[in-house]
Amino acid sequence: MANEQIATHQGEIVRLKRVEGQIRGIQKMIEEKRYCIDILTQLASVVGAIKGVEENILERHLKGCVQQSFTKGNKQDRSTKIDEVIDVLRKFRKY
Repeated sequence: MANEQIATHQGEIVRLKRVEGQIRGIQKMIEEKRYCIDILTQLASVVGAIKGVEENILERHLKGCVQQSFTKGNKQDRSTKIDEVIDVLRKFRKY
């Protein structure tokens, strides 16, 4: 599953590179002393894009790693995966 996992995240690299470009654009906007609302709008767009990447990776984890642990893993592996998901959801709620 690890190799498949790596391959499935390649699409997220494209999205993150787009975010990287947006960040550079925001830096330029700040250097140019652009209107604050325009900067905030671009920042909101970046946050949304990152949340999208986060959601996609979580979905793949649930449909891949977690599902596999329930079909092929042992009781301890299933318990570990559940604990991991609970921990990550707690972290998400803090943001």
